[in-house]
Amino acid sequence: MTKMFKKFAGDRSGATAIEYGLMAALIALAIAVGAGVLGTGISDKFETVASDLAAS
Repeated sequence: MTKMFKKFAGDRSGATAIEYGLMAALIALAIAVGAGVLGTGISDKFETVASDLAAS
């Protein structure tokens, strides 16, 4: 039983998988936030163009 616990405690492959998962989650979050900001900016530009066209 002790040998199994020591082998489990010494195994670092799970830690590596968790690190890759965290990096992927942070990258996905950055993409989502960036897309949201970009989408809002584009929406504002289209609204400005639409209101300018309606006024003329």
